[in-house]
Amino acid sequence: MDAKVDKMSLTSDAPLAEILELARTQRLAFTDLFNVAESRSAAGQKAEAAEIYKAWIAFNDGNPFLHLVYFNYSVTLRQLNDLSGAINALRACLKLDPAFGPAHINLGRALEDGGLAVQAIQQWQSFTALTAESTADRVGHRLMTLQHIGRVMENAGLLEEAETALWQAIELRPDKPEAGQHWSALRQRQCKWPVLTPSTHATQRQMIDAMSPLTLACYSDDPMFQLAKAYRYNRSLVGRVETKELQRRIPKQKTGTGERLRVGYVSSDLRDHAVGFALREVLELHDKNSIEVYAYYCGDPVLRDETQTRMKAAVDCWRDIATLSDAEAAKLIGDDEIDILIDVNGYTKHARTKIFAYRPAPVIVNFCGYPSSMGSPFHQYMIADEHIVPPDNEIYYSEKVFRIACNQPIDRQRTVAAKPSRTEAGLPKDKFVFACFNGMQKITETTFGHWMQILREAPNSVLWLLTGGDKVDQRLRESAEKAGITSDRIIFAPKAANAQHLARIAVADLFLDTFPYGAHSTGADALTMGLPVLTFPGRSFAARFCHSIVHAAGVPELLCSDPDSYVAKAIGYAKNPASLRTVRDQLAAKRETSVLRDIPGLACRLEEIFWEMQGECERGETPVPDLRNMDIYYDIGADLVQAHVDYCDDGDYRRHYRDKLSEWDDQSPIEADNRLWTVSEK
Repeated sequence: MDAKVDKMSLTSDAPLAEILELARTQRLAFTDLFNVAESRSAAGQKAEAAEIYKAWIAFNDGNPFLHLVYFNYSVTLRQLNDLSGAINALRACLKLDPAFGPAHINLGRALEDGGLAVQAIQQWQSFTALTAESTADRVGHRLMTLQHIGRVMENAGLLEEAETALWQAIELRPDKPEAGQHWSALRQRQCKWPVLTPSTHATQRQMIDAMSPLTLACYSDDPMFQLAKAYRYNRSLVGRVETKELQRRIPKQKTGTGERLRVGYVSSDLRDHAVGFALREVLELHDKNSIEVYAYYCGDPVLRDETQTRMKAAVDCWRDIATLSDAEAAKLIGDDEIDILIDVNGYTKHARTKIFAYRPAPVIVNFCGYPSSMGSPFHQYMIADEHIVPPDNEIYYSEKVFRIACNQPIDRQRTVAAKPSRTEAGLPKDKFVFACFNGMQKITETTFGHWMQILREAPNSVLWLLTGGDKVDQRLRESAEKAGITSDRIIFAPKAANAQHLARIAVADLFLDTFPYGAHSTGADALTMGLPVLTFPGRSFAARFCHSIVHAAGVPELLCSDPDSYVAKAIGYAKNPASLRTVRDQLAAKRETSVLRDIPGLACRLEEIFWEMQGECERGETPVPDLRNMDIYYDIGADLVQAHVDYCDDGDYRRHYRDKLSEWDDQSPIEADNRLWTVSEK
């Protein structure tokens, strides 16, 4: 079909004679022209539409948008089978704007349909000559410039402007994922729903392909697709590295020798950061008679804060590697003879994943900083817990899973300011306060819909959220209004220092978790401060994490089975606050004895795991990640994610994959794997 300028939203059913008179007297605005003409055309009155365009053209010769009117007029004439008239209109359009691409394309099509193939080719060639400056180099330079503009604006907090620049880059080269990765993440941070908005230049599949693994975890609860996404992301990000110049570490016999195991933690977040807060007491409690701890910090090299000060005092060796190349950092780690190397970043900001591709240690572990599988050929192990990764779900991870009691370490020594009153926190005294302090990127349209349902059924309640900035806050207020909830029932907490933030948490009544990416350290903070957290689990790591934290805190009453029970229980607590006081009493009573705060036990269990990994390594039993059929799982998962099913039964989910695998196998046999396409399935 021929291209066509977008029609306007205005409509008019005025008599044709009145419209023509407005056109003749130059009182029919350009926008109104498109509205009335396209309304006629859509109603099957194409001849009237053509008459309106013709009259307007005749009496509005000086209008700057005349070329667009000629273009739409040409399309209407083609629909009336007036090929000659369409050709004349298109030529008039190009006289006014010789660079208007759609007119060149449609004129070539019209000439071809008129039997003038040579002239059609010449017409198209004239346009390619006109745009000859758009060379591959020029397009590449423009793309890079737009990406840099987007990056700088994002870092400056100019999210709207960054999004605009990145969208231009996406439409320029939708097959390149760099701009799309940031663009989708920006839209999540701004609570712009739907997050993905395909266009004629960029399809939804291309947008999904561009998503980073972490952004995908906020978008879809599909652990098989997340594994396949991580596999592809790693292949694109890291690829193959040249390891000839690096001496691969040969496992050293340490079991039974009395020699300490040398463990290295690699992260950009060994600082005042959620990950740093989680790990600092663990590092202090490691048994130095059993293991020797090295910390490799790849964040800001000039940063100095309380967390770093404590960590540096706790570890045996601290190394700043931010200024080293990946190969240099890998060589340093190899020279340090690290036995167990822990990737604390995963695919998060400032990660140095390529370091691990050089395999600078015999054992490489994914732990603490990234809520999913790495899908890489060089991460052999992952540390999780039985609630996040039950045995049946190990098929969604390329690493071998070792388990601790709870995957969320905490620091029991964190400073907490004096608890404010509700008035000081900006909250009403006489309302039930639902709260969520998760990042804005975790708030999906479906989650927000659940919250609005809860507020409707619990009229004496408010929702307390961490601010996302003025524009984002206003967007959520407007979304609430559309759902029938007055905007004053959504209250935003300003950013605060960690000690003050911890203190204010407990003044709320109930923390509402998000889905599919639930609370992590934020949930642990809430429970530690005595605020009950309501959650329900999904299938993926991020969607089950909060379930683990709540279980570790010893309050199973807060674990829901699905979204419906989550909504119902939240409403029930708001209508009967006394029942929630019982839960708060349980939290307080179990605080110091709960699994969540058993950090000595966690440190001890980690050391046992490290030695188990070392033993497997010494026996030649270190697992090799199984990455068979990842591209097939990716394509099946991409189709499922495009359907954007928010929540479904696990049986239905697995059945969908198996049915699709069976269809693929019918076309071309698929090698059996150890996931959803086993020998028995074939």
